[in-house]
Amino acid sequence: MQARRRTLIALLFVAITLNYVDRQVLALLKPTLEAEFHWSDQQYAHLGSTFQIAAAAALLFVGPFVDRVGVRRALGIGVALWSLAGMAHAFASSVQQFVVARVVLAAAESIGTPAAVKAAAVYLPLKQRSLALGIGNIAPNIGAILTPLLIPPLALAFGWRAAFIMTGALGFAWLIAWIIGTRRLVPVDAVPAVRPRVNWSEMLRDRRTWAIVGAKAPTDCVWWFVLFWMPDFFHRVFGMSQGKLGLPIVLIYAMAAAGALSSGLLFPRLLDRGLSIDAARKRSMLCFALLILPMPLALWSSSPWGAALAIGLALFAHQGFSTNIFGLASDVVPTARVGTVIALGAVAGNLSGSAMLELTGWSLGAGQGYWPMFAICAGAYLAATLWVHVLLPVIRVAHA
Repeated sequence: MQARRRTLIALLFVAITLNYVDRQVLALLKPTLEAEFHWSDQQYAHLGSTFQIAAAAALLFVGPFVDRVGVRRALGIGVALWSLAGMAHAFASSVQQFVVARVVLAAAESIGTPAAVKAAAVYLPLKQRSLALGIGNIAPNIGAILTPLLIPPLALAFGWRAAFIMTGALGFAWLIAWIIGTRRLVPVDAVPAVRPRVNWSEMLRDRRTWAIVGAKAPTDCVWWFVLFWMPDFFHRVFGMSQGKLGLPIVLIYAMAAAGALSSGLLFPRLLDRGLSIDAARKRSMLCFALLILPMPLALWSSSPWGAALAIGLALFAHQGFSTNIFGLASDVVPTARVGTVIALGAVAGNLSGSAMLELTGWSLGAGQGYWPMFAICAGAYLAATLWVHVLLPVIRVAHA
């Protein structure tokens, strides 16, 4: 049984990694695709914002879908669909066709995180769930590290269409392993006969709900901005070719991965020093918010590596801040609502991400460059920390 559970954790890790590989391919191929299809910055921004809006809409429905069909079937269907959608990019010949492929990709990939969390809850004992979810939190960064290393050389050697086809094909290889590797898994507990229903009216009147949603909105857009626009930033600002621009991206996400690994250390250490949950949580958030302030220095760096260090420090801190938001939700939100509140926060983050991508397209097209977005990134986390403090002057642990 332990071997089967370790196999499950490994498969979930690979699935989330592939999720981020597929969604990042377009950003890394932007210089090539822009030259071939003559996209404007605004058209490229539309591709990104369409993805975010589609993901936000899908998040409202994927939870019930996963619950209804079961996690094994739901995640298998999700990976198959997003792999097909990724491969479909190779056959697109217009902006409209790329948009359709991105919409399907976004909707299918939104299944990934809810299904992974549910798989851990259903098939793993309590003591192993935190480890599995912690490993899963590293996976997006691993995907973001591997993609810049693999995709530019692959596209240069075999063409950009081959890059989409081969990354999509990886999903079907995973699907075979998923079917074989999870067929003998059994739930650790019996599924409850009655599932408590969320009182939406009560939840939407609750300040705790809006504290989480309001913290996710200004901070998630930073992650989506970096993921979608940084390859263009290094190509545009430092003149890096497609074959070389992946290297500073690797550094950025290596630092983000380190943030994911270390983000759980600060809060418990502050508790061990005698701070209250309120003080420990808010000081943790403030610490990470301050680490992001130097991010605009990337604009004045004379070296792409100096810029990568400034942006990487920001993503290191982003991971720490994001982990604290999830921790805050588990602190203050009643257990029966946690999943729904986190989903609402993800919707807010995707919508703010869409707005950020559109702003970037407008700013570049209007000759303003990248400075407005970097300024927003620097201040977003202090604003989120202040928002949480205003709505929750004292953090009190929920007991129901």
